[in-house]
Amino acid sequence: MTSRDQKKPARTATDTSLAAFGAEVRQLRKARQMTLAELATASGVSVSHLSAIERGTVSASLNRITRIADALGVPEEWFFNHRPGVGPNERAFVVRQSNRRSLNLLYGEPIEKAGYVDQLLSSSIGGQFYLGVSEYRPRSEQVVDHVFSRDGEIHGLVLDGVMELTIEDEVITVRAGDSFSFPGKILHLLRNATDKPARLIWVNSPVIIPRFAAQDTAQPMPRSDKKKSG
Repeated sequence: MTSRDQKKPARTATDTSLAAFGAEVRQLRKARQMTLAELATASGVSVSHLSAIERGTVSASLNRITRIADALGVPEEWFFNHRPGVGPNERAFVVRQSNRRSLNLLYGEPIEKAGYVDQLLSSSIGGQFYLGVSEYRPRSEQVVDHVFSRDGEIHGLVLDGVMELTIEDEVITVRAGDSFSFPGKILHLLRNATDKPARLIWVNSPVIIPRFAAQDTAQPMPRSDKKKSG
């Protein structure tokens, strides 16, 4: 066994438990708004076998894990999120800062493209909503040229820095301690137009990944010299 092999986490469902692996597959598939049939077509794994994997009744070979991960747009390691803890509830429900999962992986947006780092604070993406923290680089406005919308609701709390929140044609300045919430279908954009980093906690419902659908990509958002409040 090479040193490279030793560093890689084990990638068979039985190493983490069949139920845990199956739950991760099911949660991500639903967050991607994919049916079992659609995942079967994309992965080349039969519907019946996928169903059994999600129920935790059969193990998945390395080849099938790779194909499922590719179809869902994540590295295989996403399914094997080892969290430390003394008891099973701590391991299942508590997320230590060092064990947060990167949501940029799920969005298919590297930091350079998105302008921000998104991390999952929730213990899973299997609930009715999910909680995350975003760190926006200085001048993240430079990598954004369109507005967004999504189903459900958006809630946020600015922890550090100054953010520029655009809701429809209104540009609003939000600072540390300020919070907001609005229906996701309203066209919106959140960015950092300052020379300092900014950070916020957000809650979105329902769980849909990617979080947003781009709208009106041919039309740039209004700049900070437009109508502004806050």
